Amino acid sequence: MKQQNMIFKIIRYYLKMPVPKIRHDWYQTETHVIVTILAKNTKNVKVSYDKTTLSVSAKLPNGSDYTLELDLAHHIVPDQCSHKAMPSTIEIKLKKQDGVRWTVLEGIPVNQIVQPIPQEILQAGQPPKYPSSSKKTKDWNKVEKEIEKQEAEEKPEGEDALNSLFQQIYGKGSDEVRRAMNKSFQESGGTVLSTNWSEVGNQTVERKPPDGLEWKSWNS
Repeated sequence: MKQQNMIFKIIRYYLKMPVPKIRHDWYQTETHVIVTILAKNTKNVKVSYDKTTLSVSAKLPNGSDYTLELDLAHHIVPDQCSHKAMPSTIEIKLKKQDGVRWTVLEGIPVNQIVQPIPQEILQAGQPPKYPSSSKKTKDWNKVEKEIEKQEAEEKPEGEDALNSLFQQIYGKGSDEVRRAMNKSFQESGGTVLSTNWSEVGNQTVERKPPDGLEWKSWNS
């Protein structure tokens, strides 16, 4: 309940701010990657799939064009992908070619960039020291721990904090949690976000704008 209240406070804070640029987010299951584009009342939605790319185009309510081009981190199965345009979002379901867990949506995963440690070093039981030509050695295990400590101490702020929180809940939540979040957010026009499917599954979620504010659609 505390986590849910925190989510409501963050959403109410951002409702008072100017409308941000259109964002997209993603989460995954064992077999699919789901990309969600937070764009309302889109028309002429077109989605193209290739083994490693995703292209999306749509017409926004103000008449402008929206496009999204992604170079995917892993291969997908194009003929088993699908998309759905809803009043508040565009949801794209990508079928994974391999049953691996994606660490990133775009680019090259870290495990494909870093070269494996030579077998002779692993057998010797000693960590590598680089550069080998240098007269001074450096404890890279210590450096790695310092970097991890710095990353752990860095806390996202503002919009980054909101994106991080949504992604954590999507990634770690069950299918019911994800359905509850999508349904409550869409039906309430972005004023309610629930993770409890038993509360929102069998009823329409009412709009609940923050005190002193009035909910209006983009076209009003």
